[in-house]
Amino acid sequence: MGKRSRQRQRNQSAAGRDDRDKAGWGAGYADIIKENKLFEHYYKELGLVPDGEFEQFMEAMREPLPATIRITGYKSHAKEILHCLKEKYFKDILELEFEGQKIEAPQPLSWYPDEQAWHTNMSRKIIRKSPLLEKFHQFLVSETESGNISRQEAVSMIPPLLLKIESHHKILDMCAAPGSKTAQLIEMLHADMEVPFPEGFVIANDVDNKRCYLLVHQAKRLNSPCIMVVNHDASCIPTLKIDVEGKKDILFYDRILCDVPCSGDGTMRKNIDVWKKWTTSNSLHLHGLQLRIAVRGVEQLAVGGRMVYSTCSLNPIEDEAVIAALLEKSEGALELADSSADLPGLKWMPGVTSWKLMTKEGQWFSDWSDVPSSRHTQIRPTMFPPKDPEKLASMHLERCMRILPHHQNTGGFFVAVLVKKAPMPWNKRYPKLRKEASSLSAAQSGDSPAASTPADTTPHLPESAAEEAEVEGPEGKIDGEAEEEAPKGAAVAQESTAKQDGVCGPPASKKMRLFGYKEDPFVFLTEDDPVFTTIQSFYDLSPNFPKLNVLTRTHEGKKRHLYMVSKELRNVLLNNSERMKVINTGVKVWSRNSDGEEFGCAFRLAQEGIYTLQPYIRSRIIRVSVEDIKVLLTQENPFLSKLEDDAHAQAKKLVMGSIVLKYIPNPNTPAEPQCPIQLCGWRGKTSIRAFVPRNERFHYLRMLGVEVFRDKQGLGQKLKDEGKEEVAKDAEEEVEAVENEAELDSENGDENGSSQPKVDSGSQGTSS
Repeated sequence: MGKRSRQRQRNQSAAGRDDRDKAGWGAGYADIIKENKLFEHYYKELGLVPDGEFEQFMEAMREPLPATIRITGYKSHAKEILHCLKEKYFKDILELEFEGQKIEAPQPLSWYPDEQAWHTNMSRKIIRKSPLLEKFHQFLVSETESGNISRQEAVSMIPPLLLKIESHHKILDMCAAPGSKTAQLIEMLHADMEVPFPEGFVIANDVDNKRCYLLVHQAKRLNSPCIMVVNHDASCIPTLKIDVEGKKDILFYDRILCDVPCSGDGTMRKNIDVWKKWTTSNSLHLHGLQLRIAVRGVEQLAVGGRMVYSTCSLNPIEDEAVIAALLEKSEGALELADSSADLPGLKWMPGVTSWKLMTKEGQWFSDWSDVPSSRHTQIRPTMFPPKDPEKLASMHLERCMRILPHHQNTGGFFVAVLVKKAPMPWNKRYPKLRKEASSLSAAQSGDSPAASTPADTTPHLPESAAEEAEVEGPEGKIDGEAEEEAPKGAAVAQESTAKQDGVCGPPASKKMRLFGYKEDPFVFLTEDDPVFTTIQSFYDLSPNFPKLNVLTRTHEGKKRHLYMVSKELRNVLLNNSERMKVINTGVKVWSRNSDGEEFGCAFRLAQEGIYTLQPYIRSRIIRVSVEDIKVLLTQENPFLSKLEDDAHAQAKKLVMGSIVLKYIPNPNTPAEPQCPIQLCGWRGKTSIRAFVPRNERFHYLRMLGVEVFRDKQGLGQKLKDEGKEEVAKDAEEEVEAVENEAELDSENGDENGSSQPKVDSGSQGTSS
């Protein structure tokens, strides 16, 4: 797609959005009346809402959903962002009114840890259109794009919290797009910023090829080497293999997020067309798929591991019915965990143990025996509660959690936490967590002693036996296991080629290539690759730098970009090229710079990977102060003499080329940022510059007390520092990008562009 086409598309979407905003809340849905008699009749009859609260429930469903934001928890800048929000933006919002509606000051979600999530009654329209909130809106857009803030519905934040993730966990997100929950999972893996490569990883999957690219865009904001995006049908996601001490083993996950496709009746507050489209047949059509995905999930879960099943539907057919069927099939291998104490402050209703089913014509069925044979293809036995009272009681369905919109002004949601106590009855193999994780999980979930047996005692089955164990399902063979592969000889040949060349190419199955884009291969470099010769000497890489984790996306020609993945993801990539469609993985650490060769190295550092790479770099580092960073981020090509004496002296000792600009906080000066800052830069002949993406540049300036905003007329960016105002004349495209909310544009181009705010110190600006 050409640049003009993208620009035209942006202009059209912006115009459409403006039209919707002028029409008021729910714009674009002006003809949709928020009523559905069948919906009201169905949920009244089911009795899911407590007595006397049904009217409140329906009123809440008709109200717009509050705006909710979440601060990226793993970044060391989280505390600085929270301070910035509270002291600058939230104070400005107090006592504001917009079109007669009083705007409430944002409040932290009581159940989310460390005040990292906030909500307010401001709708998207109010945030975008109120002149008084212009700065706040631009702050949200800019910080979202740079990955420091995520706009995410409150209830959507619950499942990752209930997974209780630790840095060594292998995690599968089965239905991941658009990626807000995936981002949370990545954050939790990186809870300790001092560890550039956590042992764990996240494999994020989605069946929709186009939505996978939105998922990539979300994940890329977090710059993690521990995320892989794949494109498969979750109900038949392939079993992956890894090398464990020289032997092929099956990959079982410590944590699985199973957020399945659903009818979405809990989202009526934001997806207003659900009012018009909702019927009970939606749930009937989805139940089978939801159960197949959940079954495939627990098959791939390690013993002692946790799987969270969630939907944004309130319907028991999609919720408790799926969980009950799963527990029944498991024959005691699965157990519902009691999560009542995990999120103090969250209001929820316990799961129900009885429900009935209604067709879209309004006909009710309470038991499978009542269903006429003509409806047996549409209505299945697993949609009804178990008949045996003892079996039903042993399932503890009351441990499921249903969130109702009127209790805490949220969307509707359902979540259940499952713990795997033993292998599934149809699996012959006995998967276990790794040694260090198993005892921890056993303590968390009260596992049996068998579940905490060290992983190294796991019997290694022959390949054929392992494959056989994979394919047997609760009803014979599961759809998911009958994956189409290339003829055996071809697969073996391809696998051996991959081993020799360190290449993970596209999957062998022709079926995979019938949809989506053909992805470039993932080619791992060898330790003696010529690329490393100059990189090693120029940046003085430490001896423990993991060269084998570096990959590129081309077989032939010059390598344009170099990426890094964790050791564990490398293991997954190299052993599964024939059975997995990988869309994206790795974080960019170096980019080719044609001018660089004359200075001793053809590759410059990339800002995306600086926090991953910097611990291994021992030269080309300049320690800078707060004032130095302000100069570097507000001036295009400042002379070296503009730096303070200490940084100036360090810079003069370095030859021209790529550099790291490193700020280390001083606890004795609390007025300055108390988080480390690392920026990529370039040491020129007489000048120095920072190579930092625009929104990330604005983020760092805000952290340093410099307020960055665009005036209402679009005249440019304004930088205000301690009462002195300067106008920054940004390029027109950048202003448009902010207005069009670039965080939703998955084709965001080269993030390491050198777009600087150009400061004219003689101009005076006015605050908007």
